[in-house]
Amino acid sequence: MHQITSLLLTPVIWALLFFVGLAIYEIGISISERFGGITRLRDTGNREALMQAGKRRIERADFLTRLAPMLGLMGTLIPLGPGLAALGEGELRILTTAMTVAFDTTVIGLLAGMIGFVLGRLRRRWYDQAIHQLNSTEAVRHG
Repeated sequence: MHQITSLLLTPVIWALLFFVGLAIYEIGISISERFGGITRLRDTGNREALMQAGKRRIERADFLTRLAPMLGLMGTLIPLGPGLAALGEGELRILTTAMTVAFDTTVIGLLAGMIGFVLGRLRRRWYDQAIHQLNSTEAVRHG
């Protein structure tokens, strides 16, 4: 069983790096959304397009929020097995390496998850506000 889980460490680390890159990419998209993207979409008057864009972007942030910390936890637990076994054999160097990998993957996973969480909250607020403004504008036109 340990052989199988050991094979997972490298893909987990690559996936974490991917999620950090995705988080940075999502920050860029959010800056664009905040400073004009949502407003332009709202000003088209197409509620469905606004709602679809919001849903898609919020789901991406939620995906990041949930998956990155899970991968960080996997990256924490996978090297601890060999690290603890090395401790039993008096190999502190192996334990130190395992603990470093464990803590690094935890921090990276939590960082990417926190970015996703913040972006998801901001996006919910921004898109809700844009939809409310669109509804208010339509009510004034029809009222």
